[in-house]
Amino acid sequence: MAASNAAKPDSGSPVLLSGGNPQIPKGDGEAPVAAYLKAMPGWKSAAGQRIDALVVETVPDVQKGVRWNSPMYRKAGGGWVLSFHCFTKYIKLTFFDGTSLEPLPPVGSKDPKARYVHIHEDEPIDEDQLASWIRQASNLPGWTP
Repeated sequence: MAASNAAKPDSGSPVLLSGGNPQIPKGDGEAPVAAYLKAMPGWKSAAGQRIDALVVETVPDVQKGVRWNSPMYRKAGGGWVLSFHCFTKYIKLTFFDGTSLEPLPPVGSKDPKARYVHIHEDEPIDEDQLASWIRQASNLPGWTP
């Protein structure tokens, strides 16, 4: 029988979905995002916490939430501008209006406006570039589902 990396429902820990993505209920504010960050497996937890801190440092009036098992960020009164999600080998940061950012984030999408950044273990994060994209994105209207 193959071992599962999913937490048991009665353990009090969130279930880890495909790729180790934590299953966190939809919610607004710091608490659901903090639960997501804590539940991220292995190296991804520290990387997720650093991404979250960088967003807060860059956009002081940021609002947070969890939607579709992903932390999401927006400037007060705007739409969502950034999200991230755990995959087996990387964290995928999504800029919902990424084609408006300069330079373009490196990974394209089926969505004509979205662009991605993949964060891999043992690869440094260019925090200056990431902060620039976060700042630019926070000044856009954002995505409203």
